[in-house]
Amino acid sequence: MQKRKFGSLPTGEDVELCTLHGGAGASLSFMSYGGIVTSLCVPDREGRIADVVLGFDNLDSYVAGHPFFGAVAGRVAGRIPGGRFTLEGKTCQLVQNDGPNHLHGGLRGLDKRIWSAKPNLRADGADSVRLTYHSPDGEEGYPGNAFFCLDYTLTQDNVFIIESEVTTDRLTPICLTHHSYFNLAGEGSGEVFDHELTVHADRALLVDELLTPLGRAVSVAGTAADFSSPRRLGDAIPGLFARHGDCYLLPGGKSLHLAARLADPVSGRTLSVSTNEHCLQLYTAAYLECPHPGKSGHPYLPFAGCCLECQGYSAGAEFPEFGSILVEPGRPQRRVTRYAFSTTNPGIEP
Repeated sequence: MQKRKFGSLPTGEDVELCTLHGGAGASLSFMSYGGIVTSLCVPDREGRIADVVLGFDNLDSYVAGHPFFGAVAGRVAGRIPGGRFTLEGKTCQLVQNDGPNHLHGGLRGLDKRIWSAKPNLRADGADSVRLTYHSPDGEEGYPGNAFFCLDYTLTQDNVFIIESEVTTDRLTPICLTHHSYFNLAGEGSGEVFDHELTVHADRALLVDELLTPLGRAVSVAGTAADFSSPRRLGDAIPGLFARHGDCYLLPGGKSLHLAARLADPVSGRTLSVSTNEHCLQLYTAAYLECPHPGKSGHPYLPFAGCCLECQGYSAGAEFPEFGSILVEPGRPQRRVTRYAFSTTNPGIEP
């Protein structure tokens, strides 16, 4: 692991940039600010390295505001209807920072906090860092002290592993996600319309016109949201609800399950996503607004990336039948997501 100062916040706090190394020239860089992944460089079928996540090359652009590029979103990722939930008979009201809803942890969620970063020794020798953060009782309106531990690992076969463990001293909802925008052709290369997506799920969770979760699931078989076989995103997006992408139900539990596969036929880069989370949120970046130039030197436009967010159900405090997101004292919440990068040859399925 390599570590260097990336800059300082207006409050004077220093921000560190950590870099991990995989095989064949692959690398992963992320900040102590928000656990934000700033770059993820992997080879194509010819061995050429490209950065496949959107973001900036300077801290100021992140601090000025961005659409959660590469960040840890939480305490609860996604939208909480009305910004409220009920615990033990008491209603908790959070800030409503997305219309009537609470989104991605509030005005200053985990994506805007400084995490402690230390080397994490693994038996397999892979480059790994442990990020920790203590969220005090009442932060952004959430009850209970929550202690977050995230392990970021990049293996020698180019798998980015995110392992989380959360403990609390009081019943509270926790639903984290990683929010990178992937473009397997390379960030700044344009829209991801030619990418092919497969999602291994047959049900999705309904939302209203404000993307508010409704607590109901429907089959996607035969609909525009059906990605059970590979589909070109440019063909699928016009038929998706609000061109946004759905939240798919996954098995969850202790075991990892293959959730999705994204492939760029031109470069041959593929991304396979496995997780033990209960949901996969697809976001096509339909509403992407980024006034600051990205790493390529130009602002990112809509559909410049694709998010594959493994998470719990944001309304899970009210609808535990889709996977509870409540954490109790003495019972840690543990989750794992694996983003595995590989390459294919033209016309050959992996």
